[in-house]
Amino acid sequence: MDASLFANLSSDPVHKGIPRTVEAFLALAGLVVLLPFFGLGALLVALSSPGPLLYRQERIGLHGRKFILYKFRSMRMTSSGLQVTAKNDDRITWAGRLLRKTKIDELPELWNVLRGDMSIVGPRPEVERYVDLNNSQWKQVLAVRPGITDPVTFSLRNEEELLGHVEGDLEQFYLETLQPLKLKGYIEYLRQRDAWSDVMIIVRTLFVILFPNKAPVFVSNS
Repeated sequence: MDASLFANLSSDPVHKGIPRTVEAFLALAGLVVLLPFFGLGALLVALSSPGPLLYRQERIGLHGRKFILYKFRSMRMTSSGLQVTAKNDDRITWAGRLLRKTKIDELPELWNVLRGDMSIVGPRPEVERYVDLNNSQWKQVLAVRPGITDPVTFSLRNEEELLGHVEGDLEQFYLETLQPLKLKGYIEYLRQRDAWSDVMIIVRTLFVILFPNKAPVFVSNS
């Protein structure tokens, strides 16, 4: 990605959420309190397929800066395949399906929050391939740190299942249908966010993880 484009990112003021110091404390507390689940995640990955326990991928973060995102590996080791994942993707291991369903695979992202790469609440970070810095919407989204959860992720919890029903070019559907919806949702939230709204998103996310049947289901007419 051309670094010269970073200077053209939106400088418009954005509404701040949970203070950075509070997020760092919450991330550190989460890393300690959730240690048993880290152990469970690591064990399941080790039993499911050969390869590293953690999945590392370069993503685009605040002001277009690249960073390495950490997750528990949920797929078999392969050098091929799309960067969007459908529910029926045969690269996903049996343990990976469980980790994704329970969101345990995303626990290592607390380390990204502690490092300052991410926030707890914020737009989900994308890979460089799917980021267009010439798009004004992307400029607004990249004016804040990406997050582990957000209202759009909450609404699109069934994204992988939705992608599994796509006929035709999966990547094209993602870029032309899902991503524009995500960008619109991110911007709408950022325009009115505050610390309390971020706290409520965290509470709602935890509720959906504990009671997945209560999660909203997104249906596309495309």
